[in-house]
Amino acid sequence: MNRKTVALVAHDHKKAELLEWVKTHIECMRVCDLVATGTTGGLIADNTGLTVERYNSGPLGGDQQIGALIAEGRLDALIFFWDPLNPAPHDPDVKALLRLCSVWNVPVACSSATADLMITSPLFFSTDYVRLKPEY
Repeated sequence: MNRKTVALVAHDHKKAELLEWVKTHIECMRVCDLVATGTTGGLIADNTGLTVERYNSGPLGGDQQIGALIAEGRLDALIFFWDPLNPAPHDPDVKALLRLCSVWNVPVACSSATADLMITSPLFFSTDYVRLKPEY
């Protein structure tokens, strides 16, 4: 199995949903290097015992810190349960983070259904699969 670095991010109204998703897929999460924005990372670590490298909360720059990992080629996937019904004050940072995933061809899941399909794909941990990284 190929160890992946996965970022976990959730807006306030989606944190419980992300936590339940992580618990459902805890065996997959155990073999990943996990990073997260502040509050989300603390919630996951405290409730699962998983090791999570925590960055600032999203509104305080955490989204941008995770974006930097993407730009540096150090993130393999983003699981971001964002709340489409409640605009966040740091909405431009959210859009920038999702944009970076597209620019650098990083898989991103914004719902539990997409995250389920992504993490259970045989390609996700395959050493044979190599994600194309654009040359700019």
